[in-house]
Amino acid sequence: MTDTKTILAIAEKTIATESAAIANLSSLLNEEFSNAVNCILESKGRVIVSGIGKSAIIATKIAATLNSTGTPSIFMHAGDAIHGDLGTIQENDVVICISRSGSTPEIKMLVPLIKRGANKLIGMTGNLDSYLAQHADFVLNTFVEKEACPNNLAPTTSTTAQLVMGDALAICLLEIKGFTSSDFAKYHPGGALGKRLYLKVSDLVSTNQKPDVQSDTPVKKVIVEISEKMLGVTAVTENDEIIGIITDGDIRRMLNRYDNISGLTARDIMTSNPKTISVDQLAIEALKLMQNKGISQLLGVEGKKYSGVVHLHNLINEGII
Repeated sequence: MTDTKTILAIAEKTIATESAAIANLSSLLNEEFSNAVNCILESKGRVIVSGIGKSAIIATKIAATLNSTGTPSIFMHAGDAIHGDLGTIQENDVVICISRSGSTPEIKMLVPLIKRGANKLIGMTGNLDSYLAQHADFVLNTFVEKEACPNNLAPTTSTTAQLVMGDALAICLLEIKGFTSSDFAKYHPGGALGKRLYLKVSDLVSTNQKPDVQSDTPVKKVIVEISEKMLGVTAVTENDEIIGIITDGDIRRMLNRYDNISGLTARDIMTSNPKTISVDQLAIEALKLMQNKGISQLLGVEGKKYSGVVHLHNLINEGII
């Protein structure tokens, strides 16, 4: 069994090697990178990202990142392209071809076919003397001194560099296009990230029952209301406007304080001027307010009118937390 010190030393060396390579990438950025960004911005088509081997896996991720940040993109495996998938590329598309060596047989076959179609070709490679670099319209240099693999064989540092260069490209496009958090939410409607950007308090309030009592409601009926609506709280209202709140904690404190509760009403035990939130606000803002105040429920309002309750459990169920 290998000892912990040895294992951690190997891991630290790997991270250090890859970190140094990533740090060096910024020195490789030049006008070619800028021209590649402008080429994509000016294109009326999509971005086709292609590669072979491990670079194909990186190409898949880069295509996904571009799609999620507002640049329509498709992954095309370089091997499949020369066996029938070349039709993926349409007239106005820009092609990004990724290869560490830039001179694999598949790349040498694919590049002339792309150029024949008059599509702009962006090469991402660590070898500026390669076939890909020599024939691409623009070159993104992802040169690395060595792989993290002790044999300098397994693609590790080189694929990490490709991934980071792809991220740099995507973020440049995102910022120049003015891609906003609202735009991001449109592309991520089902995920927790998207929900943080579009889910409103009104969406949550509408799924809950609406506990509500009047200021003169007897305490026994207040307890029944809290129990039946199953939110651990009820609003106290007058003319549909909130004047107070009663939580199950208030009920427990009341029982400790009073031996006889028969004459008590909601007004006697409520907390006045409770924390509220507009139903038009984002759910994530409700979470922040709950966290800041150390509470698990908020009363939602539309203008001055009481709309219902948003509970911490709603936020958990939606994946906001």
